[in-house]
Amino acid sequence: MDYTCVYSATESPQDMVPPIEGVAGGGTAYGWGDGSLQVQDPSFLRGTIDPTRVPSSELVHVWCMPSTANVGPQEMPRNLEPVSLLAARNERESIQIAIRPKVSWTGTGGVVQIQCTDLCSTSGNRLVIGQSVTLRRVVPILGVPDALVPIDMPVSHLNLLPGETSAIWVSIDVPSTQPPGQYDGEFIVTATKADAEYAAQFLGKSEKHQVYNELKNCLDVIEPIDGKSVEEVVERVKSATTTLRRVLLSPSFSDFFSENGPTDMMDEDAKANFSIRLKLSLTVWDFVLPETPSLPAVIGISDTVIEDRFGVEHGTPEWYDALEQHFKWLLQYKISPYFCKWGNSMRVLTYTSPWPADHPKSDEFFSDPRLAAYAVPYSPVVSCGDLTKDYLQKEVEILRSKSHWKKAYFYLWDEPMNMQQYDAIRHQASEIHAYAPDARVLTTYNSGPNDAPLAQNNFEAILKVPGFLRPHTQIYCTSEGVMGNREDLVNDIISEIQTENNEEWWTYVCMVPSDPHPNWHLGMRGTQHRAVMWRVWKEGGTGFLYWGANCYDKATLASAEIKFRRGLPPGDGVLFYPGEVFSSSHEPVASLRLERLLSGLQDIEYLKLYSSRYGREEGVAILEKTGMYLGPERYTYDHSPIDMMRGEIFRTCRS
Repeated sequence: MDYTCVYSATESPQDMVPPIEGVAGGGTAYGWGDGSLQVQDPSFLRGTIDPTRVPSSELVHVWCMPSTANVGPQEMPRNLEPVSLLAARNERESIQIAIRPKVSWTGTGGVVQIQCTDLCSTSGNRLVIGQSVTLRRVVPILGVPDALVPIDMPVSHLNLLPGETSAIWVSIDVPSTQPPGQYDGEFIVTATKADAEYAAQFLGKSEKHQVYNELKNCLDVIEPIDGKSVEEVVERVKSATTTLRRVLLSPSFSDFFSENGPTDMMDEDAKANFSIRLKLSLTVWDFVLPETPSLPAVIGISDTVIEDRFGVEHGTPEWYDALEQHFKWLLQYKISPYFCKWGNSMRVLTYTSPWPADHPKSDEFFSDPRLAAYAVPYSPVVSCGDLTKDYLQKEVEILRSKSHWKKAYFYLWDEPMNMQQYDAIRHQASEIHAYAPDARVLTTYNSGPNDAPLAQNNFEAILKVPGFLRPHTQIYCTSEGVMGNREDLVNDIISEIQTENNEEWWTYVCMVPSDPHPNWHLGMRGTQHRAVMWRVWKEGGTGFLYWGANCYDKATLASAEIKFRRGLPPGDGVLFYPGEVFSSSHEPVASLRLERLLSGLQDIEYLKLYSSRYGREEGVAILEKTGMYLGPERYTYDHSPIDMMRGEIFRTCRS
């Protein structure tokens, strides 16, 4: 059986769409060949088109694309083929459904109904739509597909614009207890009338509440009939009948009635045959991704941005609620969030829990098995009066008594640049280690101190930073941007790390490295986003840091337009968006880049499993044998090698 997604997409340099002006990396559909189909001449559908009387395949193109494709408005159609996917338990696997109108059948283009079934195995097990299977609409940011906005399930309606491709992001979350096996389902796309969209909108929350109240009133009228006279019972039945008829004849149920009464079910079956059906097969295998990620990926969240945008005052109950919501939402992406407040000269206050160490909420946060690492603040997050003096000592004493202390780290300064800043790190770290000799201090750096050169060039200075900061730092976190494409330099850096003394080497990306190296800038290739974690694995880093996930420009309204900060590459420091920008929802909206970060972390779990069976060298070699990743400038632009790697690990490690 083929465990890869069937895409029939090939690429060559001349096929690639050039970069969007002002956006780092490639443009929409970067890395995918034209692969276009001959579009049927729309002249055969002249005049008014009734989509209920024409097969949907004559009105729209529907095809599948991988999660690494940037499906922009100009993406050209491909063949509709069945999709076969592979997933471990406790893994999320995603694909995209692309839809493009052939003709217009409404005033603005067209409307399609999208329906998804549960995925079912022959033994009766299910992956349920709305729980394990979710659908989101891909929304462009600065013209680049990026935001994933939730849509209704199991049935939703989508407006199509003439000559433009729209995409639906489909995610399948396999529970860790899901029985292995093959699960089959389908996505059904049906061209429909514009008023069907309004009917769907009718059943919003307030409208559902209205229908609920009407039906509840019927019960209230009918049920208390014991001991009532026949005349009164008849009156109650008549009243309930009137209410039920009003509900059934409302616009919400108009699809089930024609001018001559209820639609014959045979007609409904005939309409269903007009739909386009995309078959999906998912093989779930018995490998369970660990609940605690093997590689800590610590991602910053600006508390100041939350305070400004959502109008919550620091230290209030609303503030704590907002931070907790962000923390819990981000855990699903297998990252370890920390909150941060930036000070002068890149000094940073970082903390994973806004509550003190002795608060039950802190223990809840730190004990969550999905959290791989947590930041301990050097000073109080919220002013605590006279307790400030002994704050650090008391916090450390409490945390050291907990089993989760092994996850703790202190992140004190971002990219120190001069001797004064390096001395500040030494001073703070000395105080921490006086209370906890086994504490881990993390320092990010892309150079040595500029006013006390450690060597003749920057890279040699980078090599000397561990010796310069020892024993005040335990986690040396180096910018990927300083290494370029020379992997031999990585070996030089690692050779300076004293792993026998519990020192670690982590890496990070931010403004650099730039295209073509892996990073999470808006407009880069999908495989370029996912390759950030491939690079970490191949280079041998044991952790990863990213400076910000919500660092968009300042706004004082939750629904305000998203603007990236001036001077930064678009998308840098932003991995999710406020839900209020797109709808009335208060839940954050993920970016494509955040989903690809998750996929990269899941790839590491596959590679770690393979290495545990066949050794680290073979774990690195499979990246190269499949053509998935050879170096920061040599990685696949196509999705197929990813499926080859995963399929090979499934084949060799499933027993």
